[in-house]
Amino acid sequence: MRNFLVVALGFLMATLLLLIIGRNPVKMYEAILQALTGISQNRQGDWIWNPRYTGEWLVSSIPLILCGLSMGFAARTGLFNIGAEGQFIAGLTAAQFIALVFPPIPAIPVLHCIVAVMGAVTAGAMWGGIVGFFKARFKVSEVVATIMMNYIALYMHRILTLRIPGSNTFRTPDFPATATLASPLFASLTNDSRLNHSLWLVLAALVIYWLIMKKTRLGYSLRATGLNRDAALFGGINVHMNITAAMAIAGAFAGLAGASVSLGVFPHGRVLAGMEGYGFDGIAVALVGNSNAWGIALAGLLFGMLKSAQPLMQTRMIPREITAIIMGLIVVFIALRAGLKLLAEWQLKKKARGNKP
Repeated sequence: MRNFLVVALGFLMATLLLLIIGRNPVKMYEAILQALTGISQNRQGDWIWNPRYTGEWLVSSIPLILCGLSMGFAARTGLFNIGAEGQFIAGLTAAQFIALVFPPIPAIPVLHCIVAVMGAVTAGAMWGGIVGFFKARFKVSEVVATIMMNYIALYMHRILTLRIPGSNTFRTPDFPATATLASPLFASLTNDSRLNHSLWLVLAALVIYWLIMKKTRLGYSLRATGLNRDAALFGGINVHMNITAAMAIAGAFAGLAGASVSLGVFPHGRVLAGMEGYGFDGIAVALVGNSNAWGIALAGLLFGMLKSAQPLMQTRMIPREITAIIMGLIVVFIALRAGLKLLAEWQLKKKARGNKP
């Protein structure tokens, strides 16, 4: 409930900002409504419905939710996974490479796509697991290590992708139909939007996240490690294994996000010139969602809605940067709330110490 109030405060501040610069905030909310539901008003004043906007909203939200799960899973174990971006790139690279280099099996066409997706998950898990191993074995800061791994992933992506026959500095050849996540059914239901079978993948990922954290012994040990590492160690929990496993599973979620974008959104592979930002946005999604599976889902849908509303705002003379401001304000307010809570706890402890005889 508190996070809903923080989100409302972020929108309120954005509304005041638009009034200050002389823009009509109603236009911003019209763009958000159109991105969310597909309902808009044309120049003649008639209300029309185009489900394509709803499909594009979900497309924008899927990688944000998956990268939010990546950040959230590590956070529940007391780790700060700022490397979801590199794990996303590792998954994207593996998915593209498998889709284009490995031949499909005519007898089982769907196997090609499954192998490509699993390859992305494995690549992301390996990229995160490396950091987890060094953190557990040598106490290397996961923040520093993941930042470095982000850049290694980006440049390795460019080297490997450019070696695919027919690739240039911008794109690869088109994917074979057996390797894509495209869904003709979803496209027909949403007026030719790019909504694809990644929708099922993100739903499965949310359920897996919830099951691991709430219903398994592994999840209990991971949460115990995150709450108090020393107490978990003395309680017989293998802390080193948990740290490595947590980063590997977090990387798997980000790798799946890479597959969802590469195989679901584009008909061809891409040669990235820079980082796409999904992993960094996932940090904000996890913070707003409180590292809870369903909270992350709602936060990812919120941020995806804001991103998909950007071009709609421009057509209404609203600066598209206002969406980034809303996202930033929400994160700042959540951080301030956490800071005030820590300050209040510190003052209570100080008062308690002062009252001792």
